[in-house]
Amino acid sequence: MAVYTDVTEPELAEFLCRYDLGGLSSYKGIAEGVENSNFLLRTTGGTYILTLYEKRVNRSDLPFFVGLMEHLAEGGLSCPLPVHDRDGNALGELSGRPAAIFTFLDGMWTRRPSPYQCRAVGAALARMHESAKTFGLTRANGLAPCDWRPLYESCAGRADEVEPGLSAEIEAELSDFEAHWPQDLPKGVIHADLFPDNVFFLSGELSGLIDFYFACNDLLAYDLAITLGAWCFEQDGSYNVTKGRALIAGYASVRPLEEEEYDKLPLLCRGAAMRFMLTRLYDWLNVPDDSFVTKKDPREYLKKLRFHRGVRDASEYGLEKAAVTKGMA
Repeated sequence: MAVYTDVTEPELAEFLCRYDLGGLSSYKGIAEGVENSNFLLRTTGGTYILTLYEKRVNRSDLPFFVGLMEHLAEGGLSCPLPVHDRDGNALGELSGRPAAIFTFLDGMWTRRPSPYQCRAVGAALARMHESAKTFGLTRANGLAPCDWRPLYESCAGRADEVEPGLSAEIEAELSDFEAHWPQDLPKGVIHADLFPDNVFFLSGELSGLIDFYFACNDLLAYDLAITLGAWCFEQDGSYNVTKGRALIAGYASVRPLEEEEYDKLPLLCRGAAMRFMLTRLYDWLNVPDDSFVTKKDPREYLKKLRFHRGVRDASEYGLEKAAVTKGMA
């Protein structure tokens, strides 16, 4: 369960006194999430989400995350809206942790996405990118390509414990990324973690996006690559070209790609797979089994990395350039 900090009823009741949300009715921990402590909060005034920010989240980043959600919600994107206390503050302190209350977003995440849902996710990601153009704050990506080698080196040469020869494979990939990673593609605020459990659906339709705690400024097409990797592979590790076609088409229906973005998509997808493989590798090798952190097998993303390495042209993801680039979409 993703509840790392316990909250007592008296503490929470006192915290709620700062808000115009009514009295405390009930609260319970939410199982999803690996970074923060989340609670389903019910008051006499309604249902909300209470989040306590844990040690993996930098306090100085919180105004960016909270401000971004407010900005996106005000622009019409469905996402949790921070609730302000009577003094106008969206952030407070509870049980020794920074804390915030958010509006409740109705819906459920899907474990087996359909092509229709993939298209909806692609369009929602593009709407987020477009809406965030006018957001005034910035945040550097803490897991950018320049951070991948130090992250790998923090695994202390133990990658071969996961699979023989993995260290040499990672070294070769990192050298290639360092030499060829694009620098001049369109940039903006990206979600950077738009996995299926961060997208809600209600009655078959997308009802909103959640969990913006990896959001940062980076290449927009890299965010598309992350999302493609998260949504368009089956449980056996195979790429589903129908889902990929739908997701990319959905994105391009809102924000057509630059031609160079399309051309660099295989490289960006490889990089996205490397980023998630490395963070999983680090946790797999360094986090104790009895830790609260949920460890995920890095070999899932190693298999995706190898698939992307074999892609020679972005059309292999499902759509020809003319269908998704500017002036042609």
